[in-house]
Amino acid sequence: MRRMVAEHRLHPAELILPVFVRDGISEPVPVSSMPGVVQHTRETLKKAAAEAVRAGVGGIMLFGVPKDSDKDAVGTAGTDPQGILQVALRDVRAEVGDDIVIMSDLCLDETTDHGHCGVLDAQGRVDNDATLERYAEMACVQAEAGAHMLGPSGMMDGQVGHVRRALDAAGHQDVSLFAYTAKYASAFYGPFREAVGSSLKGDRNTYQQNAANSREALRELSLDVAEGADVVMVKPGLPYLDVLRDFAEQSTVPVGVYQISGEYAMVEAAAQNGWLDRDRAIMETLTSFKRAGANMILTYWATEVAARL
Repeated sequence: MRRMVAEHRLHPAELILPVFVRDGISEPVPVSSMPGVVQHTRETLKKAAAEAVRAGVGGIMLFGVPKDSDKDAVGTAGTDPQGILQVALRDVRAEVGDDIVIMSDLCLDETTDHGHCGVLDAQGRVDNDATLERYAEMACVQAEAGAHMLGPSGMMDGQVGHVRRALDAAGHQDVSLFAYTAKYASAFYGPFREAVGSSLKGDRNTYQQNAANSREALRELSLDVAEGADVVMVKPGLPYLDVLRDFAEQSTVPVGVYQISGEYAMVEAAAQNGWLDRDRAIMETLTSFKRAGANMILTYWATEVAARL
């Protein structure tokens, strides 16, 4: 009877698996702060994508990890057709075709030697408008590599509209945008920075959102939708369930949430110490996102949970 009257249910098609693919490795490299997560080789990435398809996972979000020697001030590896992310997109598209929504991270932070999400000016500040030009180039290269959906995650003003216009002008009208609309400057990103080999110097407080603000997130929502976002996102998840609920109530497009690395790591670490029931904790956190109104959830447990469901 409890099952019959449950108000919210998870479905595999609503889950999105974030994955990391690293250039120049022959075996997967475990991410020490995220037990069970690895930096994939090109071959193991294809296997992970096929496994996600078999489990019924709805989407897979790719993050590329270039060699340190390929990083530079403007993130050239992000617009090189032979950059690791673009190569991996072609691999996954060839492996699974249209059986899963193939998404790619649209940001410069993995490919810059300073680790910021944009191009820096002479004073070392992120240059918003110069960064938009780089995003436009990246978007077209990723679309040509086979991505169905792009995730502009850099939190530059006007990024959604600029990328949308660039895609349309290049004939990629069918490539959609999953906007990182409310992306907060969070302490919970720590393990992710290990996963992508971040070279970050300083912090991102000047372009990511302040944890103290929620009305600001609603302004970002209205702007991203007006600029052409097909889906909007709240990131992180658990510390911002109130913002997620606000989005769900006010957005005219579907709403996603990203259960980020620190959230994942907390549950895994506590479970390894015997402090909580791992499987129940995973399902409870994911259900909380559904209850708050999420239409889709990025989670590193996507394939595991989809198979269980």
